[in-house]
Amino acid sequence: MPVLLMFVSVLLLGCSCCGVALLLRRIPRRVMARTERPLFKIAYGLYTRTRLGYWFYKRQLKKARERYPHGHSSTQAIVFSGVKVVPIPVLSDNYSYLVIDTTSSQAVAVDPSDPVAVQAYLDREGVTLEAILCTHKHWDHSGGNKALKKHYKSCRVYGSACDDIPELTHALADRELLTVGHLQFQAYFTPGHTVGHMIYVLDGKSGDGPDCLFSGDLLFLAGCGRMFEGSAETMLKSLDTVTSLNESTLLWPGHEYAADNLKFAEEVEPENAVRDRKTQWVNQQRLEKKCSCPSTIGEEKEYNPFLRTHCRDLHMALDLQRGADEEWSHFRARVLEEVRRRKDLFKER
Repeated sequence: MPVLLMFVSVLLLGCSCCGVALLLRRIPRRVMARTERPLFKIAYGLYTRTRLGYWFYKRQLKKARERYPHGHSSTQAIVFSGVKVVPIPVLSDNYSYLVIDTTSSQAVAVDPSDPVAVQAYLDREGVTLEAILCTHKHWDHSGGNKALKKHYKSCRVYGSACDDIPELTHALADRELLTVGHLQFQAYFTPGHTVGHMIYVLDGKSGDGPDCLFSGDLLFLAGCGRMFEGSAETMLKSLDTVTSLNESTLLWPGHEYAADNLKFAEEVEPENAVRDRKTQWVNQQRLEKKCSCPSTIGEEKEYNPFLRTHCRDLHMALDLQRGADEEWSHFRARVLEEVRRRKDLFKER
């Protein structure tokens, strides 16, 4: 089959969370070896910059609603004094979130990719949507913005001006603070997955509980997002932003990738007792189709290989050594790049 015809046919078959990973898996390795980057760039460009990407998202949404009428996983809300965090399972493995100020019945939605599902949770909780926090432009995180903004006229949509986020009303700068009711968030600029990716940290003082990180596609339980629009150096700086947070911070990621990520983590760093215990717990959760989040930043530092680029054990496992005159940050970026490369190959098996 000609490469172009194969490319178009794969696009029409469906895709994974960002609309491009399946493309590379379907192309024979002899062809991919010659054309991976050009094809990847074309597919990614179509997904992010054309109506085809939106059509892809709508098709995924329809299929997921049919396959998972009650969501891909069962979730449990966490309640602090005056604050309620509600995970919403959407699409085939995404999570959106409602963060509710229970004293005023005002709500914030994080990455509301399925507006119907998010609205159902808003109705169930009896709250009003005041703001949307969008981590990045990909449709599986921003696809519900327009419909929800149409329904809630005064709803504010936050995000980075560097990303083409639908219905954006308030562009945020790095470490900018924002408030909704009694809820206080801080936005962090974390490029790498996209040029304008942002994460949001709910101040635990909003509800007398721990801080909560809504990480989008920067960080997952035991994993991190692909570097679609940034270098390893850029992604490393963004991940270092995460590791600077309080270790008790709860991690609420954008996808349910825990089981697969932990399998990979075992491959690159076999001797890790903390990870082994976490794997047993996650496997039991997933066996019962239960949500695996949240974890904590402290936990992630113990077993997430993408946060362990400073660890000698990982360097030895990857057979990487720092050059005599190599800067530490450059070496760590090389480690991150190698971990990412191996994870991409691991996923394609």
